Amino acid sequence: MGNIKKNFIYNSLYQLLIIMIPLITTPYLSRVLGAKNTGMYSYSYAIATYFVLFIMLGLNNYGNRTIASIRDDNKILSKEFWSVYALQLICGLIATFVYVCYAILFSNNIMTWILLIYVISGIIDINWFFFGMEQFKITVTRNTVIKIISTLLIFLLVKDSGDVYIYALISVMGTIIGQCVLWVYLARFVHMEKIVIGDIVKHIKPNLILFIPVIAISLYKYMDKIMLGALSSMSEVGYYDYSERVIQVPMALINSLGTVMLPKMSNVISKGERERADRYMLDSVIFVIAIVSIVCFGLMGVSDIFVPIFLGNNYYICIILFNILLPSCLFLGVANVIRTQYLIPMKRDKEYIISVFLGSIVNFVINYSLISGKGSVGAAIGTLFAEMTVCVYQVYSVKEEVKIFKMIKMASPFLVAGIVMYVVLIHITFSTKSIVSLFIKIVIGAILYIISLFVFYIFSKNNSIGKNLKNLLLSATKRDEKMY
Repeated sequence: MGNIKKNFIYNSLYQLLIIMIPLITTPYLSRVLGAKNTGMYSYSYAIATYFVLFIMLGLNNYGNRTIASIRDDNKILSKEFWSVYALQLICGLIATFVYVCYAILFSNNIMTWILLIYVISGIIDINWFFFGMEQFKITVTRNTVIKIISTLLIFLLVKDSGDVYIYALISVMGTIIGQCVLWVYLARFVHMEKIVIGDIVKHIKPNLILFIPVIAISLYKYMDKIMLGALSSMSEVGYYDYSERVIQVPMALINSLGTVMLPKMSNVISKGERERADRYMLDSVIFVIAIVSIVCFGLMGVSDIFVPIFLGNNYYICIILFNILLPSCLFLGVANVIRTQYLIPMKRDKEYIISVFLGSIVNFVINYSLISGKGSVGAAIGTLFAEMTVCVYQVYSVKEEVKIFKMIKMASPFLVAGIVMYVVLIHITFSTKSIVSLFIKIVIGAILYIISLFVFYIFSKNNSIGKNLKNLLLSATKRDEKMY
């Protein structure tokens, strides 16, 4: 089995675990901790995340890309790793010092000090190295064990609303222990190499360039919760946080694909294999739109029953948030493919930076205008338009080099099927909100989706879209094995 298939399976299995754990813990935590305490944790975590971002700079993309391009030469690999990590260590010490000052002067409470552990974990985070080496089995195995143990501890130790600090401690300890474990495996791939200041300095500029979009993205990924906490209430932060977790269901597989394909595309493009890269990208766009269409539109269609069963009767506002946030996954998914499989591997950092800054501006303006009056609904609207802006600009910026519109057109049957399924499902109502009624609605949605694809194929079987749909539905596993 080729590396892409194996790595994608490893990441997909882990991402499925990431999906399953919130599905197990969220109903429990929403009832035990409540929206207000969850909002307090999410608000403090969002602030701590900014300090971690300053530690990592653009390493998740830059470090990944750098390691992927020189991994075949062990001496160069070792020297590059230590020079890149030295920059991370310096940034980490500075950021940790500033966080401690912030905690003492502005937020001297238990939650802030617990999250100091999370900030420190950023200093020893070398996931970027293993992603660049395409050693996904190591990271997935580690993460799986830690996630399972953390989940068990939540059910054993978190019993009432006052245990929010225990919940926070479980979360951050799992993170830092996971980072420590990776260092055990590092010696298999690198050895000690002497580095000088110049080796570190050369990484600053390209790292900062990729850090700019990280900060811009954070303005609509984490700033939402900070602005909600400042302009609205902690309960609104909690509602938004629980709704946002639902996005992680389709995004888990999409992020898995991006994580696997970034180092692969960097390696392929460095060898000048453009045709091969185009085939990878086509398959990825179709895969993303197919996943988003069935999962997102399906969840939206059953949200009226799903929310009260999953979160409880105090979270009906989340039905509205579901229907606003889930469509953003379509824009997130397409932009993820363009970013990880073209812009970053081709070092088109300018277009990437502009797109996320436009998105962050749109998000900030809408948040500032709507949050004080509409709370979490205003934040959700801001997120949807921000993701739309990022995607539209990235599509526009690559339209001359990449046949992105053709790719989207070939995936359109899945999108149409998803919309048809959603429109029908929202008109199906039940007098009781039970698991049985939820199951019936899911089955109806699945049947509608399949029938819609079949009808689309029948009416378009003589054109390229119909032929491509047939290939996807009947022989996906046999498509061009040379790709792998």
